[in-house]
Amino acid sequence: MKKILLAISILSSLTCLKLNAQEIKRAQNVFIELGGQGLIFTANYDSRFGNRRDGLGGRAGIGYFAVNGDKITTIPLSLNYLLGKGNKFFEIGLGATIATVNIQFGDDFLFEDGSSNGVLGTMSFAYRVQPIDSGFSFRAGITPIFNKDNFIPYFGGISLGYTF
Repeated sequence: MKKILLAISILSSLTCLKLNAQEIKRAQNVFIELGGQGLIFTANYDSRFGNRRDGLGGRAGIGYFAVNGDKITTIPLSLNYLLGKGNKFFEIGLGATIATVNIQFGDDFLFEDGSSNGVLGTMSFAYRVQPIDSGFSFRAGITPIFNKDNFIPYFGGISLGYTF
């Protein structure tokens, strides 16, 4: 009888643990960003690496902007860490943005005149609101950008998206 009660207790405990683990799912976001790590305008995907709403995660995106023959294509890639509880978080991130630029008149910060490719370093210090389950998400923050010659500490960005 003691063995049966012990087996029932163990199965009950495992079932409860499994149910609790299923309640928490990793946060995944799709969003558009103006400014930020993608520089101009990007579409992005962001996900946590574990079954958590906070913690370590990463993002990848793609952006394109063209006006009067000047073109820029960007691919932001970064790791980030979310600190917080509920639906409000502080994001800290570090990454790189691959950029292809075709400009008519110089942009001394990114590259020299003409068509160029390059990589910029990026950081993220942002406030993020994402629902506990799924729905509308929002991010806003400072995203410093840098390369071997320059550093812009007060570059910023804002994002709107959907968390699932």
